[in-house]
Amino acid sequence: MATVAKSPIKAKHQRLVLLIVALVVLIGAALLAAWALRNQASYFYVPSEIVARPPEPGRAVRLGGMVEKGSLKTAADGVTINFAVQDGKARVPVTFKGIVPSLFVEGSGVVAEGKMGTDGTFVADNLLAKHDENYVPHEMQDMSREQAQKVMQETK
Repeated sequence: MATVAKSPIKAKHQRLVLLIVALVVLIGAALLAAWALRNQASYFYVPSEIVARPPEPGRAVRLGGMVEKGSLKTAADGVTINFAVQDGKARVPVTFKGIVPSLFVEGSGVVAEGKMGTDGTFVADNLLAKHDENYVPHEMQDMSREQAQKVMQETK
């Protein structure tokens, strides 16, 4: 009479081991995703937050606030600008090299993407100019409301 060999591990224990392995793999994947996102994430700061708790130099962040009036200066090379972003509580000097958005003016809102330098200056890689809710493009300033709606319908 032949005997059937029994597995030393019961089916109940095999499922438990499989569940634990799946859980470990799932946690590992979540940790890898979180680590990858941490390197890609760009946190938003206002000037008073950067002054109080500056991010480590070299970390990509966004700085948002108002361009301080009287602070905008163009360097001798013609493409580098220096200005300050303020929020009423603090100000942060910013350097940007490149083409500025057409809406970028003193006293307007701006979001600068870049990194803090070791000297306390924010080095921007990209500028995003903000405008208020009353903004109308130059091309549409002389149009009536109906003409503007017609143009908007045609461009959709």
